[in-house]
Amino acid sequence: MTLRAAGLPGIRHTRRMPRATHDQPTTPRASAPLPDFCSLPTLFALLVVGTITSCLMWLAPGGELHLRSLSVGVLYSAWLSVLLTVVLCKARPLMQRLPGMLPYAGVWGVLMAMVGITSLTVAWIDHNLGSGLTPVSIARFVRDTLLATGLLGAALLRYFYVVAQWQARVEAVAQAQVAALQARIRPHFLFNSMNAVAALIPVDPVAAERTVENLAELFRAALGSEGSAQGTLGEEWRLVDHYLDIESLRLGDRLRVERDIAVPEAMPMPRLLLQPLVENAIRHGIQPSREGGVLRLGGRHTLGGVTLTVDNPLSDGPTTPGTGHGLRSVRERVRLHFGERATVKAEARDGRFIVTLFLPEVASARPGRR
Repeated sequence: MTLRAAGLPGIRHTRRMPRATHDQPTTPRASAPLPDFCSLPTLFALLVVGTITSCLMWLAPGGELHLRSLSVGVLYSAWLSVLLTVVLCKARPLMQRLPGMLPYAGVWGVLMAMVGITSLTVAWIDHNLGSGLTPVSIARFVRDTLLATGLLGAALLRYFYVVAQWQARVEAVAQAQVAALQARIRPHFLFNSMNAVAALIPVDPVAAERTVENLAELFRAALGSEGSAQGTLGEEWRLVDHYLDIESLRLGDRLRVERDIAVPEAMPMPRLLLQPLVENAIRHGIQPSREGGVLRLGGRHTLGGVTLTVDNPLSDGPTTPGTGHGLRSVRERVRLHFGERATVKAEARDGRFIVTLFLPEVASARPGRR
């Protein structure tokens, strides 16, 4: 019974939006990612910049063109680069907590403070020992060193920032492309599987129920219901088995599977990476043939990683030309998760079509740190 039917006046419910007050916390700005100062490429960049700076100062007009002064300058810049790399490596976690661009401002401040302290200390020690390695005026030496460090440090940090932003954009675009490629796999596979279930219900209800359970496992992985798109190699092979169970109900004895798998099951791996390859092997190699064929799945541990193979016969009957979507999706996901060390090779050999994947064991390594 509504309020008007009961003779009561209609009540209009309005939802009041909370007023913005100054007491409400504001969302902090995202922290700009700092470069990995603990990596060798960063140390190498600092060494190169320091050496070039020493050479330019040695060649500057009015300077003393002595190899002794050049060697001292290069040695000092190299020692300072190593010291700065160690300090910034230890201080990076603390600075990364700062919002916005403050992490880079903090790094620049640490650079200036470290250079000022070290240059003052080196000049004081040199003057007390009477070595004559630094200029007579300590203040001038510290000033020139701070000025050069401030300008070059700002330029170098700007370079690191641009590279970090570029890498973030490239990774975001790659992830979006991979997500779009994988999303196109799901409808095609879902329609085929639903048709198989519909055909099995009046004939074999038990097999239909098992097919629905296998579908549930596959789509739990495809839709990321477990909160992560990362699984293990053992889980991936079990998902392939679920898919093959579904296809075996449709193809019957025409689908024969041979497995030769001896790989570490705990190896991290993206979910549903092998399923598109198995689907292509069945669709283009076994399904068009009246006699069917043997699908061979292989996996072995090799030096530095694992090698996986999906091997199907080349069909002698008419086949529907593919778009290369499945193989392209696998290539993109492998490149994104494993870096350039991983390879995906597809070739026709001895009447069979073979796809070979080499995946490095260090799957957690970022592509930028190869």
